[in-house]
Amino acid sequence: MAENYDSNHELPSRPEAAPEVTESSPRRALAGLAIVVLILAVLATAGIVSRRHDNTVLAARTEALAAPLVNIAPPKAGAPVDDLVLPGNVTAYTDSPVYARADGYLARWYYDIGSKVKKGALLATIDAPELDKQVTQAESELAVAQANANIAHIQAERYSGLVKSDAVSQQDADTFVNQAAATAASVRSSQANLQRLRELQAFEKIYAPFDGVVTARTVDTGQLISSGSSAELFHMQALGTLRVYTNVPQIYSQSLKEGMKIALTFPEHPGKTYEGTLTRTAQAIDPASRTLLVEVDVDNRSGELLPGSLAQVHLKTVMATTTLVVPASALIFRRQGMQIATVVNNGQDTVAHLVPVIIGEDDGATIQIVSGLSAGDRVIQDPPDSLIEGEKVSVGQAATKGGA
Repeated sequence: MAENYDSNHELPSRPEAAPEVTESSPRRALAGLAIVVLILAVLATAGIVSRRHDNTVLAARTEALAAPLVNIAPPKAGAPVDDLVLPGNVTAYTDSPVYARADGYLARWYYDIGSKVKKGALLATIDAPELDKQVTQAESELAVAQANANIAHIQAERYSGLVKSDAVSQQDADTFVNQAAATAASVRSSQANLQRLRELQAFEKIYAPFDGVVTARTVDTGQLISSGSSAELFHMQALGTLRVYTNVPQIYSQSLKEGMKIALTFPEHPGKTYEGTLTRTAQAIDPASRTLLVEVDVDNRSGELLPGSLAQVHLKTVMATTTLVVPASALIFRRQGMQIATVVNNGQDTVAHLVPVIIGEDDGATIQIVSGLSAGDRVIQDPPDSLIEGEKVSVGQAATKGGA
């Protein structure tokens, strides 16, 4: 029993260690919680800092990408002497339709299209029976008027002699004298009418007005002909010398002189050059196209060239002012007019600057800039359609030579 008691008595010593374990556990839990909170705070702070950094980088990247990427190059200086090639319209030196002046029927025609005729050659004859009858009637009326005038003249002379001897009154003499004058005037009127009808009768024969070629015939035998310009009978052109008309841009107008030799080429004669002479200019700039109309005459006695064809007019022109050449893709067409986009420095940024320009020759690939652009300008080669004045741009490539 003593052993049991002792053993039972020692039992309360074990529960005394429990309070130590219970007091240390909350401290450890609080310490662990503090560590976890600290870790979470560090992670949250790191996440916020990282997100702000990413937002800053994204904003910078977005701003950089918003600026369009452009390629630039300086303009190229244009040559002082230029071989300007312009299209020209070839026309006959003399071009004339032939009309009828007499009414009737076409009796016969003598020349067809392509026929070479001399001045005064008979082209056709017109049968005009009504006009012929009018001529016959006018001749008879003239004969009657001449007979009446002859009788009146004899009576006037007779009465003028009798009035001197007081055989007749002065009034009777004056009556016959005035009657003689009236019949003489009637004779002159009949003569004029007959002359008019005979001249119209002469138009029954149609003659060539100049040396040339019949290029059109619009009538045939038996066709009813009406006088006037309602319908032409023939069309003639003089082809010994041809006129070539072309429009020269205003910038080259001062380099053109009458008498200078001009080279002409034709698509139907490849490899062959014809020499023409600048004979005259319009002496005025067309306000619609800002060009000067010039005429170049070319010898065509060989008959190789045809009127109505297209010629290439080669002009050796000297520029009145220095020009710059840029690619055609650099030109901007807007409501403000033709412009060229350049880049300039605005502080630390590179921005676009739109310059209004006046163009000269345009060959499709390159354009001559007459004014508005300087040699040191940095021209955007292919500007975006949405490019505006002062917009920030990013230069991708800068060439040392002009895009032309």
